[in-house]
Amino acid sequence: MLYSSHKEKGLHIFRLKFRLITMPPLKDDCMNIFGFKLVHELGKKVYLNWETRFQIILGVARGLQYLHEDSHLRIVHRDIKASNILLDDKFHPRIGDFGLARFFPEDEAYLSTTFAGTLGYTAPEYAIRGELSEKADIYSFGVLVLEIVSCRKNTDLTLPSEMQYLPEYAWKLYERSRVLDLVDPRLKQLGSLVEKDVVRVVNVAFFCLQFHPNLRPPMSEIVTMLTCTPEMVGTPSRPAFFNRSRRKKNNEKLSYVSWDTMPDPFPSPLESESTPSTQAHTQLPC
Repeated sequence: MLYSSHKEKGLHIFRLKFRLITMPPLKDDCMNIFGFKLVHELGKKVYLNWETRFQIILGVARGLQYLHEDSHLRIVHRDIKASNILLDDKFHPRIGDFGLARFFPEDEAYLSTTFAGTLGYTAPEYAIRGELSEKADIYSFGVLVLEIVSCRKNTDLTLPSEMQYLPEYAWKLYERSRVLDLVDPRLKQLGSLVEKDVVRVVNVAFFCLQFHPNLRPPMSEIVTMLTCTPEMVGTPSRPAFFNRSRRKKNNEKLSYVSWDTMPDPFPSPLESESTPSTQAHTQLPC
């Protein structure tokens, strides 16, 4: 096979390696996270218990760690969301759909690029300014974690207004010390939940959702946080999330998106690199 450039050849080799390393042949019953909810319609009443959900969260975190830090190619997925996480017959997660993925230069803090991805999972610096880095994947991962814990989508306009946007609603519950109210009710019915384990996972999600990119931990640290004792994770600061109360009436375009906790002026990741991180996740490793 002939290639017009080294970049094209590298992309072809990467795709082959990705198929071999991260996407082994899956059986016909492979499904995405929300697709699995349909299983109960077959009459089996099968649900994902807490242990399984945690293993999915941890598996996705390790997959992103490989892409960001352990692969010889630095890769940003750009579209981490529930429908792009596939589960095999043993509920092992696979990160799918690399159509928007970008190779990332080792010497660059971020890339300036046109927005591509899924609203609701998008980091503020990427949505507003088109500044892409691994931290955008980490923000998306934080939203995904909340979805897995609650078994609901990040936006549901059929719910009461304060519950419609999941990260915002989750933070309100967290501030009221009602984190367990976020959990899928079926999990509580099973009676196997340990509150401190749930709080640890939700805390990790909030660390991922921090407004400043440099305040979001790298994926290797997130993996460590997920496997530490709950006491070592610490307490997150208020995350960044879309604030509907500040929307303009005709904000059909992405440029009108408003974000709660947005500083003025909004700094770029390079400008904010000097911002000291005082959050509790610096206690790691455990």
